[in-house]
Amino acid sequence: MKTPLHIGLVHDWLVSMRGGEKAFEVLCEIFPDAVVGTLIHRQGAVSPVIENHPIKTSFLQNLPFARERYQYYLPLFPAAIESLDFSDYDCVISSSHAVAKGVRIGKRTLHICYCHTPMRYIWDEYDNYFNRDRSSFFVRTGMKISLPYLRQWDIRSARQVTHFLTNSRNVQDRIRRLYNRDAEVMYGPVDINRFSCQPRDDGYYLIVSALVPNKCIDIAVEAFNMLGEKLIIAGSGIQAPALKAKARKNIEFLGWVADDKIPELYANCRAVIFPGEEDFGLVPIEAMAAGKPVIAYGAGGALETIIDGVTGIFFRERHPQQLCDAVKRLSSYTFDPDIIRKHAARFDRSIFLERMKRFIYEKLDEV
Repeated sequence: MKTPLHIGLVHDWLVSMRGGEKAFEVLCEIFPDAVVGTLIHRQGAVSPVIENHPIKTSFLQNLPFARERYQYYLPLFPAAIESLDFSDYDCVISSSHAVAKGVRIGKRTLHICYCHTPMRYIWDEYDNYFNRDRSSFFVRTGMKISLPYLRQWDIRSARQVTHFLTNSRNVQDRIRRLYNRDAEVMYGPVDINRFSCQPRDDGYYLIVSALVPNKCIDIAVEAFNMLGEKLIIAGSGIQAPALKAKARKNIEFLGWVADDKIPELYANCRAVIFPGEEDFGLVPIEAMAAGKPVIAYGAGGALETIIDGVTGIFFRERHPQQLCDAVKRLSSYTFDPDIIRKHAARFDRSIFLERMKRFIYEKLDEV
């Protein structure tokens, strides 16, 4: 194997510690001395494993309000990521759900992209992100002008990737459709050992999610208003006030919950509710690691991680009554916590780390 002079790691933005950042953390663990590139870095917002790397940011870092409202600079994302120069690096590994794969590299640079999804807000989810209910006239007008360029850039930047990896067959199909590229599936990492099985439950159902429109938490609130069952919602976001206003007393909002408190919430719940459609989705796997069944909308990544009738059940239409029926149906199943947890172990962080390390070094050997 050629010993690389430089290995660079690139992630879209480092402002919180969610599923994409947990996958990126593994890359940082594999290459502890690598330079990290990102559009925006909010210091202290990600894990020490990431923070301990030298981090270089784009010009967006110094623009007004960019660290809190970086989404408003979307039309500038391509120029910002291209301002990060990794052209003298032997290998760049990008973790991309927006523009990280478009970082500037050299003609001989090996570029491995772990693609969480092509930019959903300029492709499949454009109408959901930029409709009249969610965006002002000026934002919608600006995006209408920018959209053709952003789509062209997104396709063009995909051509500089040597190898694509992705988190699910769901996203693999999207990469093939939009970029005309093949991608190897490598399911995202969950630290299974953080969670333990609890043979009993405290009678509540649980949601762990950002409170934003595409997570469809409003469907769950309406369903549990009808059911009267106890629902605990852990998470924060722009929809929190509207959801709280709609919810009855049987629904409790915890707001943001520290990461070390989440395993206890899973352990003591009856089941986890997962009403949105995710590219992959770590929450169902975390729930299953605690031996708890998941009631999920039957679409997207959930179809690859949940076994209907064994580790959870699906509802097929995104409607409150459909979710109500699924919650009632749950009692007719007998779920074995040990079988559920054993299934979740397929997605353990250690498996992801070893597969990722093996893939990268095999490709480096070919250079």
